[in-house]
Amino acid sequence: MNMLVISGTPRKQGRTRIAASYISALYQTDLIDQSEFVLPMFNGEAEQSKLSHVQELKQRVTKADAIILLSPEYHSGMSGALKNALDFLSSEQFKYKPVASLAVAGGGKGGINALNNMRTVMRGVYANVIPKQLVLDPVHIDAEHAALTENIKVGLKELVDELTMFVKSGNPGV
Repeated sequence: MNMLVISGTPRKQGRTRIAASYISALYQTDLIDQSEFVLPMFNGEAEQSKLSHVQELKQRVTKADAIILLSPEYHSGMSGALKNALDFLSSEQFKYKPVASLAVAGGGKGGINALNNMRTVMRGVYANVIPKQLVLDPVHIDAEHAALTENIKVGLKELVDELTMFVKSGNPGV
């Protein structure tokens, strides 16, 4: 199965980037790290689709059997960087594709609005967002070792197992 992890933070030193890199390494997936994979601000004009990073983004999402989106929660929504990247994409890349979403929050009640925001946008491109979703609070991120802590690994495995199940149910040959 070909999974793609998209880290929706432009921050080079953030928990979202740590989590995305860790998940990508653990499951040996492709990774788009938006702190390095810089896109222009989406303006809807046709010439943007000719840009090499935009073409690469579309190709990598199209090629993936499943997508894992990660975003920090900023002002009760997903990051602007992730929304901008998703604006370059459409149902051509996402139609019926299984998508998992994770929000990286500051703690307390954060994260759920970013998850709902990602779910709404994915519905707009006809993606199949799986029911399981995760909020990663600071206690779930081991910044010193660039890893996730033990107390969230079961939830992560359940999320990836559910994502895999949706991929296999839609494509039994995977």
